[in-house]
This record gives sequence, C-alpha cells and structure tokens, in this order.
Amino acid sequence: MTDQIDVAIIGSGPSSLSAAIELKALGIARVVVLERDPEAGGIPRHCGHPPFGIREFKRVLTGPQYARKLVATARLVGVEIRTSTTVVEARPDGKLLLATKDGVAEIAPRRVIYATGVRETPRSCRFITGPRPLGVVNTGALQSTVYLQDRTPFERPVIIGTELVSFSAIMTCRHAGIKPVAMIEANEGVTARWPTGLFPRIVGVPLHLGTRLSAILGNRSVTGVEVVDRAGNHRVINCDGVILSGQFTPEVALARCGHLAVDAATKGPVVDQYGRCSDPCYFATGNVLRPVETAGWSWNEGRQTARWVAADLAGDLAPVGAEIEVVAADPVIRYVVPQRLSLAAGSAGMKHLQLRVTRRAKGTLVAMCGDQTLWKMPLNARPERRILVPVGKFTAAGKPVKIELKFIAE
Repeated sequence: MTDQIDVAIIGSGPSSLSAAIELKALGIARVVVLERDPEAGGIPRHCGHPPFGIREFKRVLTGPQYARKLVATARLVGVEIRTSTTVVEARPDGKLLLATKDGVAEIAPRRVIYATGVRETPRSCRFITGPRPLGVVNTGALQSTVYLQDRTPFERPVIIGTELVSFSAIMTCRHAGIKPVAMIEANEGVTARWPTGLFPRIVGVPLHLGTRLSAILGNRSVTGVEVVDRAGNHRVINCDGVILSGQFTPEVALARCGHLAVDAATKGPVVDQYGRCSDPCYFATGNVLRPVETAGWSWNEGRQTARWVAADLAGDLAPVGAEIEVVAADPVIRYVVPQRLSLAAGSAGMKHLQLRVTRRAKGTLVAMCGDQTLWKMPLNARPERRILVPVGKFTAAGKPVKIELKFIAE
C-alpha cells in the first residue's frame, strides 16, 4: 500500500461511504474515511426502525442494518476506515490535522471530501425561555439513548415539529415504550409529506397545528410545556420530557473555522456543480451541502461526487474558471445549491439546482440578471420540500454573471 492517500473523506454516513465505495470501484488506490466516533455508519446507526436501503440494496432495512451493510461493503472493497479520528483542522491544499487516541497527526491527501452531515438545532439556538431541566433532547440524542445505550430518558414527552424526523421520533418512542402526550407544529400544516400527518393520530398522539412552544417548565426535570395557539391562547401540557425535532443545519464547524467559503443561506460550504469547494482540493457531498435530505438521496449524491473527484484526479474535470453566481434574493427562497456554476463544465456535474422555501409558496419563481428576466416557472411548494431546477436554465446565460432568484406570489 502506498503512503500517499488519494482521497480522504471526513464523516462516515451514507454519502461518505457510498463515495468511498464508488471511488474504489473507479480504481482509486487509497481511500480513507475519517470518523470521530468509535463506530462508523453515521446517523442511521441510531435509527432502529425501517425503511432504509431500498434504493441502495433493494431491501427494507433498519438504520443499524443499513449502516452495518454500508460499512461492511466499504471494507470489503478496500476502503480504510479510521474511527475515533477527529479532523481538528482543514488546511489549504487538502492538508488535514488529525487527533487520535495515539496523538496528533497530519495527512495530505490529494483530495478531501466533506461529508459531515447535519445536526438538529439545539435548544440554545431556538431561543426557548425557562429553566434548564433534564429531559430536553433532540431526536438524534433520543435515538442514541434508546438504541445505543438501551435507556429511556422520559416516559411522556412532547414532540416539537412535524418534519420527517419528528415521525422517526414517534417510532423511537414506541420502540422504547415511551408514550408522547402531544406533537406540536407552529405552522398550519404538517411539514413532512402526506400521509405522515395521519401517523400520530393512528398511534394515539394528539397533533396540535398552529401551536408553538413558548416555555419549558420544571427545575430539575421537565414538568410541562407552555404552548400558544393561533388565537394567542396560552395553556400548559403536562409532560416529563421535550423532543426538539428537526430544524437541521449542516455540521460545518470544521469549514467555518478553516479557509473554505461558507454559504450564509445553507450554512454549508459554497460549491459548484461538481460539489467542488472554494479550495479545489476539497469537495462536499450529502447533507453538509444543505439541510436536509434522506439517507438514500445522500447516498446517491456521494456516488456522484466520487465520479467527479475521480475525474479531477485524472485531470479530466473542467478547471476552476469563469462562473455564474446564483443567489436566493427573496425571503421566501431559503437557499439554493450549488451556488456557483462553472461555465467550462457545460452539461457535466449536477443536473439540477436544489431549492427550498421558507413558507408555503404558490406563485412564480423568477431568475433575474440585473433588470432582465432570464426565465420563470410556476411554483407551488412547502417548506422542507425539495425543488429542482435544471442547471441548463442558468448556464444558458453563457457568461459570468450574478443570477438572483425571486418569488412572485399569485
């Protein structure tokens, strides 16, 4: 084995492992996955329920089964997985400073792929008033406690949010014998796609739409939550725990502390249609690009990114040069990925830009270059729903310009 690492991948979730497996399939000699936890597999390790693996393995798996299968496949094809290895600094030209149980080390792979995923927004960033009792967790912490530590942090929690992960929290509770007393959503509709909104009612969890959390009650432990409905009425729901679900943000502390450009809208690295970052030795893939997609979607993005990285190593990728900048210039448009489009890439790379909206939006999506309307399309979307726009609509501009995306309501 050569000492030269061809590609180092930070993180070991679905996008990371699929990228690693694909790189080996493309003939890349040495691929190393760097994982700070003692075990590889990413978030699916915590999710003890199905469905995972339908797109990847044509089977319905639980999260741990899915994670183990990805890790086993990666090792089988020769991917080197280093667990308990934390990247503490990402330096220019792909140099990485590592902290391991044996001390500090530095590596200099030819390319680096960021695949550090997302995390749910903690209480401290949600501006929730009140004391700090025990029993307030995110879904990820709940799943880790239940599935990895075989413990139950409470018996009668309230679930905040109705994103897809919020329903995963219900399934985790049911697995552990925990009985949620309510599910609360500040918006007037369920965020996740239909028919997920039926699930709480089927399993006996009252769903309160148009209701927001105003305070968590209790001193040493949670005794209740105060909520406010759409009419401004306050009331208390008795409970012994709170699950703050969703509101994901990319896990990008490493990039923020380093030299890579970070997008203010996605909170992830700025990338072009190859997933190439502001330092061309770095690529990014999976949920670190934006919050948030399914494991299967991220797995597929990892494979695509691997192909672009392999092409770059072979000198076959369009070089960094003239670019089109795409920005979300309307508060209704939450973000756009990628943010830069290489004119030299032509039709290569990502085929679509990914957008999300901040609220239910029905009207017209418009791309503007200065005062000129480049194109427009009907838009009928809800928050947390993926919107895809062909990249060709933007690169047709043919010159390095700034394109602003705006929304016109009906």
